Amino acid sequence: MTLPLASRIALVTGASRGIGYATARALASRGAHIIALARTQGGLEELDDEIRKDGGSATLVPLSLTDVDGIARLGAALHERHGQLDILVGNAGTAGPSSPLGHIDMKPWNDVMAINATANFQLIRCMEPLLKKADAGRAVFITSAAASTAPAYLGPYSASKAALEALVRVWAHETASTRLRVNLFNPGPIRTRMRAAVFPGEDPITLDTPERAAELIVPMCLPSWNETGRLYDYPTRTLMSFRAPA
Repeated sequence: MTLPLASRIALVTGASRGIGYATARALASRGAHIIALARTQGGLEELDDEIRKDGGSATLVPLSLTDVDGIARLGAALHERHGQLDILVGNAGTAGPSSPLGHIDMKPWNDVMAINATANFQLIRCMEPLLKKADAGRAVFITSAAASTAPAYLGPYSASKAALEALVRVWAHETASTRLRVNLFNPGPIRTRMRAAVFPGEDPITLDTPERAAELIVPMCLPSWNETGRLYDYPTRTLMSFRAPA
């Protein structure tokens, strides 16, 4: 059986757990070689074991996304080893404090912006040349309804996701005439550790699993996916355009 992502290279951030872990496994099962990036070495090793059991392969990159120089070094290493990058899944994120804005110190604010916004900006800068060398480069960034609904007590998270969406919108506009396809995916409430920390009273059994989210992200990474400048909102099952009118 021909695998749709055979011989393709996929970089997945936040790959040690949750949606990133599930997406890395799902892409590997379609034939992609996974560049798995996360801070947690143990989680990456567990992912590697599962991918290998399924017959796939992965390169583990234990790296904090706050290390912007490390992201640049990763881009250089990928260029030297593979010459291109076919898929980028910008999944890693942090919820930050659940507090009124006036009670939040600068450090936690900066920490959230560093991971949810600045790191993705650096990924775009460093991975764009590699993605453009691919015959069908695909980039998907994980966002949240909080970017537009701005719920109380989640200020840093909401602001950082709004910033991420703006960055991805700009990038989609800038690359619209290229072979690169750039999109956003909002998974909605998913059974993850981060969700449980923010909403401790919520019954996780009522939520969709990371595996379900991953199965919806995979099609956006395939060479056959032609849409760009879109936000796929899983809770409403809609594909919304954010491209500027022609």
